[in-house]
Amino acid sequence: YWFKTSLCIRSLKSIKSQELLGDRHPYVATSLISLALLYKNQGRYTEAKPLYKDALALCKELLGDRHPYVATSLISLALLYDKQGKYSKAEPLFKDALTLYKELLGDRHPYVATSLNNLALLYDKQGRYTEAEPLYIEAVAIAEEKLGVDHPYTVIMRNNLPMLRESQS
Repeated sequence: YWFKTSLCIRSLKSIKSQELLGDRHPYVATSLISLALLYKNQGRYTEAKPLYKDALALCKELLGDRHPYVATSLISLALLYDKQGKYSKAEPLFKDALTLYKELLGDRHPYVATSLNNLALLYDKQGRYTEAEPLYIEAVAIAEEKLGVDHPYTVIMRNNLPMLRESQS
């Protein structure tokens, strides 16, 4: 992980340098999210959080509040909170991203399916099964329609529903 971390940091510094793109560019936000994801996967949550927040702020500044990259940044931060068990902080971010994707991409987009699945997983972890189940069902329906029944994402989403039903037993 040290090598990957070092490589991500060097890449971020290169992108931010004035010779390339400057420090106010969407690719900088992407690099921040990549480094934050690496930190999150290493369990370095306190280092990941400000990077996710900086990426979100940069996306909003450069692209406006109503852009798919903003929704993606919201989800990234929500997944960090989810990983930490901070469900009350994750939930509104997941909901905001879902709303944004629906507004920008339509109700039947694969990103909407993924967002529904993320929110359902969050509810499932909290034992909120009656709220999770319809979200799983809708996510699977969209994924099957847009990606196909055998697509890996569809299969993952479809497998979540039986696990939910087992949890309720």
